[in-house]
Amino acid sequence: MWCLELLLPLLLIIKDASCQWNVWVPRDISAMTNSCVVIPCTFMYPSGIRPYRGIHGIWYFGQPYPQLFPPVVFKTRTDIVHESYKGRTKLLGDLHQRNCTLLINNIGTEHSGRYYFRADLGGANMYTFPDFAELKVLDQPNIDVPEEIVSDENLELTCYAPDNCPDMTPEIQWMYTDYLPNPEFSSDYLEESNTAVLSSTMTFTPRPMHNGQLLGCRVYYPNTTLVYERLISLDVKYPPRSVWVNVSSEVMEGSSVMLHCEVDSNPAPRISWMFGDQELLWDTASNVSLSLDDVTPAQEGIYTCIGDNGYGIMNTSLYLAVKYPPREPTVNESMTILEGTSLALHCSTQGSPAPTLTWLKDGELVGTITADELSVLEIVEITPQGDGQYRCLAENEHGRASSSLNITVECECFTVLQPFEIHIGLNKCVIVALNSAASLYRCPVLLEESKCTVVREGVQCVCMATGNPEPTIEFYLPDFNVTINETDGRYNFYTHTDGHTSQA
Repeated sequence: MWCLELLLPLLLIIKDASCQWNVWVPRDISAMTNSCVVIPCTFMYPSGIRPYRGIHGIWYFGQPYPQLFPPVVFKTRTDIVHESYKGRTKLLGDLHQRNCTLLINNIGTEHSGRYYFRADLGGANMYTFPDFAELKVLDQPNIDVPEEIVSDENLELTCYAPDNCPDMTPEIQWMYTDYLPNPEFSSDYLEESNTAVLSSTMTFTPRPMHNGQLLGCRVYYPNTTLVYERLISLDVKYPPRSVWVNVSSEVMEGSSVMLHCEVDSNPAPRISWMFGDQELLWDTASNVSLSLDDVTPAQEGIYTCIGDNGYGIMNTSLYLAVKYPPREPTVNESMTILEGTSLALHCSTQGSPAPTLTWLKDGELVGTITADELSVLEIVEITPQGDGQYRCLAENEHGRASSSLNITVECECFTVLQPFEIHIGLNKCVIVALNSAASLYRCPVLLEESKCTVVREGVQCVCMATGNPEPTIEFYLPDFNVTINETDGRYNFYTHTDGHTSQA
């Protein structure tokens, strides 16, 4: 205890004497509402003082200075007390034995605060002790909860009930424990400084499923109607245990798509959307959505959602497929080659799904249909009939595209080209191309339009051929050993040349 030199003029005494004024009360004491509380108290006064007309005492609430008129809790000389304490207080101690223990019945939360004792030994021998007992009146029990509750780690919860009311011993029960995994219970009785607290400890191992669950502690006094309860909600920290994202999906080029990610963890995680090594979006939340607008094929690939809340990390991925029609195929450049040359025509494109590639020559199918982004058409020892336009057609369910090239087949140099003959009906159409120049020619080729038909005037023969330079056309009738050309006036012979194509 420390010495107090009284500042109040009426209470001023010598310093040596004041050092002998001492009181002992519990610094903190608690009780439940509507119950009672006993505040243990003993005091000392200077040995040289002889009480005059006995020893009297006063209990004050809130402050120790009488001149400030604090509420009187109890007074031995009279029954005049503050109205909030009328009929509630009783001095249990014998002041002549220096015992100032106080009983307060039927307390309420308004009675929480500091209580000071003042000793009155008569005359000027009065002293208000500066030490106080601080009373806390509780309307529900206290539950000691750790600052952090972590999943799969042992947890202890302790419920406290004050036991400072004579003849009223509390009992403690835990509530809503049926869903807990094998809880264990233990009780203890703590007594210190003549105050007592009953405690009950529950031990169990929480799981993520227990996050947000209610637990309760009930304190009751047998043979009374006094019951007190307190509920708490478990805040169980646990790492991400599931990461939900969209199923892998397909979208059309140019459209929009929303990728959703939801993570189950506590606390809420930092959610990141990753595309390869690139972080596209992040936020601290339980769910995050990534919006992709005007999607391009370059955005096709694996998207990964990562959840990290400091207690663990988890991720889940999805594949986004971008569908689009075939791009314009890439083919060889148009070319001029020699008859008998072997070559390979390449066609490549892109599309999703992978397009089928078809080679067409002059509108007719050649080669095989390929379900791939690359097709090779191999032509072995090309003939004059291989001359023409080659087109590569790419198709998938979203569209088609094509590219073309032209192949011109040429033959070796010669001075005189031997006749080519074909049978047309009963006759032969013989084509003779004469040119004395030593240059590279395109071999004459008879076209399918060449034929003979019977007409009313007789027989009409049409012969069409292409070559470079344009071929000279003659008709030959072997049965009559007759050769007919444009110089023969006995027959109706007409010729027409269009580029490298001759018609007679």
